[in-house]
Amino acid sequence: MNKTPMNPTATNKAVHKPFFLWRHLNKLRWVSLTIVFTMLVLIPFLHVYQTYLAAHTYDLLSGSEKQIYNSMEWLSSPFVTDPEDQLDALKGNTWSGTFGSLQLSDPLAVLGHLVSSQTFYWPFILTALIPVILTVFFGRFFCGWICPATFLYELNSNLGILLRKSGLHIGNRRFDRRLKYLVLAIGLAIAVATGSAAFAAIYPPAIIGREIYYAIALGGFGSGVVFFLLTLLFDLLLSRRGFCRYICPGGALYSLLGRFRLLRIKRIVESCNDCAKCTAVCEFGLDPLHDHFGQECNNCSACIAVCPTEAMTFYLSPQDIANQGPGHLGRQYKQQNTAFNPAEKMAGEN
Repeated sequence: MNKTPMNPTATNKAVHKPFFLWRHLNKLRWVSLTIVFTMLVLIPFLHVYQTYLAAHTYDLLSGSEKQIYNSMEWLSSPFVTDPEDQLDALKGNTWSGTFGSLQLSDPLAVLGHLVSSQTFYWPFILTALIPVILTVFFGRFFCGWICPATFLYELNSNLGILLRKSGLHIGNRRFDRRLKYLVLAIGLAIAVATGSAAFAAIYPPAIIGREIYYAIALGGFGSGVVFFLLTLLFDLLLSRRGFCRYICPGGALYSLLGRFRLLRIKRIVESCNDCAKCTAVCEFGLDPLHDHFGQECNNCSACIAVCPTEAMTFYLSPQDIANQGPGHLGRQYKQQNTAFNPAEKMAGEN
């Protein structure tokens, strides 16, 4: 009776399995993105409702305006007793906003203010403290979990997949990732020269929040809509998620702040079969299959969700793990392993 010799390179320790909820985080991320986008739509309607209340003009409103009034009254009445004043607790957008007693600002907004005004206004600076702390821990998480532009950009990516399946050519060119840091530097220089935060003109989260407010509260769009549509076309026709990867100044700042983030994704090499689905699904063009994440990773967890062998997980470390080589369930590893173990090769032939 022939017995297959044990592989001397194998270990007896159990293969680590990721926490089961990690595979569902990508669904939770979509819930988060949907909530943020919904709030950006809701807040202007609440502001319009407050305006109607303050003017005491319900009888003079048109039919559509009365519909807004009645809808917002129904929606807010379980939470506030004096909407004219209490709804002030919910203002702004992801650029800078008030949520109850908490005031939060995008770090790029605060940086733009500091550079353009060349003054330290601490109440405003402190509104970026929580986002900065979270970025240091989670990395570029804003881009994947909160940014309202991501909600639209990922829908745009899905459209690109459908167009590609239909036989249409969709661009996937790659550029130097350092380009966005140049954009950030130029934006800072313009802010110093002009005394205004020029970032807001090309920063998608700021554009979306502003344009949604214009459309609902003022009845029209600004020029920012044209710019944002151009970024969608850029992503669709030239480079997948190209604006976020190569141009966005906010993405540059979040990448810098999260360079030594503590929460990272790693590959469990013992469970990996080298299918490369993790690399294919990455919106930011990273290479999880070869352990290449870097400071661009936004911990979106899409690679964890798509992995068929549960070979991706989160871990705590200020730096990525170096390339671990081929997955142990993949063909390349098995061929290499057999080549260096003649006894196993002979046993396999028997």
